[in-house]
Amino acid sequence: MNERATSHTPSTGRRGRDDRTAGYDLLLDLAAPRGGPGSAPPGPGARAGAGAGARAGLERALREAVRDGRLAAGTRLPSTRVLARDLGLARNTVADAYGQLVAEGWLTARQGSGTSVAPRRAPAAAPRKPAPAVRAPQPAQPLDLTPGTSGTRYNLWPGSPDLSAFPRTAWGAAARRALAAAPSEAFGYTDPRGRPELRAALAEYLARVRGVRTDPELLIVCSGFVQGTGLLARALHGRGARRIGVEAWGFPDTRTLLRKAGLTTLPLPLDEDGAALDQLHAARADAVLLTPAHQFPTGARLSPDRRTAVTAWARDTGGVIVEDDYDGEFRYDRQPLGALQGLAPEQVVYAGTASKSLAPGLRLAWLAVPPDLLDAVVREKRLADHHSPVLDQLTLAEFLASGGYDRHVRRMRLHYRRRRDRLIAALAERVPAVRVSGIAAGLHAVLELPPGATALTPLVAQAHTRGLSLSPLPFYGAPPEAPPALVIGYGTPPEHAFTGAVDLLCEVLKESLPPTP
Repeated sequence: MNERATSHTPSTGRRGRDDRTAGYDLLLDLAAPRGGPGSAPPGPGARAGAGAGARAGLERALREAVRDGRLAAGTRLPSTRVLARDLGLARNTVADAYGQLVAEGWLTARQGSGTSVAPRRAPAAAPRKPAPAVRAPQPAQPLDLTPGTSGTRYNLWPGSPDLSAFPRTAWGAAARRALAAAPSEAFGYTDPRGRPELRAALAEYLARVRGVRTDPELLIVCSGFVQGTGLLARALHGRGARRIGVEAWGFPDTRTLLRKAGLTTLPLPLDEDGAALDQLHAARADAVLLTPAHQFPTGARLSPDRRTAVTAWARDTGGVIVEDDYDGEFRYDRQPLGALQGLAPEQVVYAGTASKSLAPGLRLAWLAVPPDLLDAVVREKRLADHHSPVLDQLTLAEFLASGGYDRHVRRMRLHYRRRRDRLIAALAERVPAVRVSGIAAGLHAVLELPPGATALTPLVAQAHTRGLSLSPLPFYGAPPEAPPALVIGYGTPPEHAFTGAVDLLCEVLKESLPPTP
């Protein structure tokens, strides 16, 4: 049985808010019970054998999702047929599990209305008041955060989605609905954390899809991940942090932002299991920033042992883990991995963004912070810009609540998977000597060149003169002794340019290879 599984339920065509999982994703942990204080035993009457084990696992996963608040009261569940297909179970297994949970009072079922989460009482979280504003240290010089990709016909740099696929019609409709429903006070100076409508919608979505355990009161809406990183770095520095571990390879802008805030970055070596964490104890690090679900740029995911080790380090030392979940929605060949934050919500800051799922131009990102960091980060947000633009926040809240965001992500997941497959097929046919990796998730791939190929610098320059922007692996911190490789953003080109970009890439790569004997 897979440890985690996600149900991708089809849209029913309804747009009402009561049908809250039409076309939605749902993260369920079907692993064996851990035996902790929050686990529940299988319901009575479970049949013996593999079917009984699958049913018991599904029942337990659904109970935990309701108990944790990831499935709110009134949430409509997928049909037995759809959930059985998505989880690889027999339909009778799903039907029996639903029936057992209805009998226990966890779910309700009505003819013609499907199965939903039963109403349950939960204690309300007390609102927290942000601390008074104080001035934070400012960077000495402005940062140059734009890679040199202009002046070419085709762009295969990573870091951007297909902007031509932005859901203009659906987003515009959500904006009109949000604008019509917005209270007048929404257009004044508002809570630095962001609009409550968006924070509530994000808390529900992140719990359901990524397994994040947070409360709307602990979410902060930022003007992009770059701003969020700066806010966190200054907040950590302000409370005494001086050393932060970072993956040795990654976006150089992130390391620059951390250093500008006064933090010393400690590079963590990378292998097939993600970042090696031994140095955190030795260097007495105060924090660590990771991309555990899909390391950028290698594509590795942090192994279970290392996920356990880093959360133990944080608990033992009081350290802070910053989880950059930059493309968590896009998984293709493997079961989704729940957010690291779900394992240790008191030690992990979860950072998400709409830049890959929608568009970077929206400048919408979010931080789920532990309670003891909230006031410090809110203070930095207030000083930075007081709050992010309101109308885009209200629009995203409506887009999430109506199911439009889930439908868009499902459509783009298929879109990018097809692109990835087209890229792999073209490379295998035309330049089979090039090794492709990091392709199980995300919007980019790593292309390793064989020995004897043209050096990266002249190769990238030659591609540029022919109208193709390419991204060399050393740009992200790979040392000179690393195998020569390119990081290809197959999500970047608009649809009409993708085939031409791949064709030109194959031509440039083929010409760079040593002649065959």
